[in-house]
Amino acid sequence: MSTSQFPQDIILEDEMVLLRPLQATDVENLLDISINEPETWEYSLVRANGKENLQNYIQIALKARENQTEYPFIVQDKKTGKYAGSTRFYDINMGFKTLQLGYTWYGKDFRGTGLNKHCKYLLLQFAFETLGMERVEFRADNNNQRSIAAMKSIGCKVEGVMRSQMPTADSDVRRDSIVLSILKDEWFNEVKGNLKAKL
Repeated sequence: MSTSQFPQDIILEDEMVLLRPLQATDVENLLDISINEPETWEYSLVRANGKENLQNYIQIALKARENQTEYPFIVQDKKTGKYAGSTRFYDINMGFKTLQLGYTWYGKDFRGTGLNKHCKYLLLQFAFETLGMERVEFRADNNNQRSIAAMKSIGCKVEGVMRSQMPTADSDVRRDSIVLSILKDEWFNEVKGNLKAKL
């Protein structure tokens, strides 16, 4: 794989989850969560609540994939066959061997089921072992305790908080963003084994 090209057809799966490239037609697969669970986007910059917002969310994600700065996935729960949510690689920098992992959301039926750990294992394994990344970064609203706890539980280390880093969906309010990361050595030395043991 060349240093500048991000692979175009990534499918990651284990016995519990399947991650495949997000498509425009996935509006139908995610509509139920979009309409019925607006609290899912409480901390999101780009809301996907309601059909129009979901269509817009997916279009923005697909445009970013064309530009090779992001790679969005749809997540399917293999046990039920249902679509659980979405996640993506973003701020992909093949030259620096860094990327961010985020824009992750799941419907309430899939939270706390272990699905997220399976997704993160597959995504981190791909980032470090297939793409050869040196660093995977995570960010969250510093008020989003559920998200921060989930990141720490998979082995992310807190680096710090960027104050007033970005506007929120309520544009008159700015958010503090917490930054966490996993480095390549940490993945191979501890994080991979610890995470695998929790699956």
